[in-house]
Amino acid sequence: MSDLFATAGLDAAAPRPLADRLRPATLPEVVGQEHLTGPDGALTRLLRSHTLGSLVFWGPPGTGKTTVARLLANETDLYFEQISAIFSGVPDLRKVFEAARRRRATGQGTLLFVDEIHRFNRAQLDAFLPVMEDGTVTLVGATTENPSFELNAALLSRARVLLFRALDEGAIAKLIARAEDLTGQALPLTEEARGVLVRMADGDGRAALTLCEEVWRSAGPAETFDAEALQRIVQRRAPIYDKAQEGHYNLISALHKTVRGSDPDAALYYLCRMLDGGEDRLFIARRLVRMAVEDIGLADPQALVITTAAKDAFDFLGSPEGELALAQATIYLACAPKSNAVYSAYKAATRAAKDNGSLPPPRTILNAPTKLMKRMGYGEGYRYDHDEPDAFSGQDYWPEKLGRQHFYAPTDRGMEIRYTERLAHWERLRRERRGQD
Repeated sequence: MSDLFATAGLDAAAPRPLADRLRPATLPEVVGQEHLTGPDGALTRLLRSHTLGSLVFWGPPGTGKTTVARLLANETDLYFEQISAIFSGVPDLRKVFEAARRRRATGQGTLLFVDEIHRFNRAQLDAFLPVMEDGTVTLVGATTENPSFELNAALLSRARVLLFRALDEGAIAKLIARAEDLTGQALPLTEEARGVLVRMADGDGRAALTLCEEVWRSAGPAETFDAEALQRIVQRRAPIYDKAQEGHYNLISALHKTVRGSDPDAALYYLCRMLDGGEDRLFIARRLVRMAVEDIGLADPQALVITTAAKDAFDFLGSPEGELALAQATIYLACAPKSNAVYSAYKAATRAAKDNGSLPPPRTILNAPTKLMKRMGYGEGYRYDHDEPDAFSGQDYWPEKLGRQHFYAPTDRGMEIRYTERLAHWERLRRERRGQD
């Protein structure tokens, strides 16, 4: 074997990445996924029942999805075949399926592991269905995106989705301890710096081990790094945040709900998470405007002014100074009185408009630009409100077949308190004026 490596110009003992050297050999060695691989874990139970079936592993990077797939193949005596959806097309799939059929004819099953399976389009995903149904392959797909959004229903109905969790600090610490045992050297970090490194990994075991390697490479003899030195050496790992996928929707949802829940500190935290992740600033500005009209409304009409001004300020200042305007608007919205009365009224009025068809307004309030229309009674009896006492006529503006409706119900919060009083005053006048008619 050494001659083969020498011929190829390779060294059989060439250094391997720490993550590869520490790859678990059995399911119980996998850290951070005890709900799947522990004594009572979902995968452990499946192996006991000898009914593995097709699976979809859903979870963030560096949580052991590929490793667990390999271990499952070992545990079930299946041939392990791995492909990546990024580099494979339908012709590649046909070759894989044909090889699996040949193995099946000799009594050897195939566990087909598809990394980044969400990258396949619908037609490519449909190609898996026949070989899953006839048992040609046991499919194990891995995805970092929500399968409900990214995989078609036909495939999901034939596979069980298992959730892989981001590694907690305890699991990351266990990985680091294993790395120290394997290398025979302690990480040259203070306790504080060690904790910072764990947090830098952001739940990704592979990232944690890569950071460890960078630390060992950088450390001189008898050198120990504190937290500040650690951050200088390894820089900062970019947050896990895909602006086009679930992380995008999760964080904007968190921002919206914390504003609605009047928690300015939490709202500012999620805003900064999005900014730090590179989110489109104008997308955030548009969502802030939506919050102003949906969750605050007329309880504080200034909210809409503030948010549109924040958008304009960002356009004017650019980044990074313009982000401060978005932060100011976020805090203002979180601290403002809340009301969805306008939002609810709009939805109710929309339903009424759709459900009742094209009802004509009363002729009293219609213009009569022609003599014919005047003879037909258009505009007859209309009372000009500015000429009435209190600038209020109290006349009926509703289609006769629909009758008077009530959509807007102001709250007792913020400016809407005044609207409640004003509407009640007009309703009293309306009854009085109609009593006089």
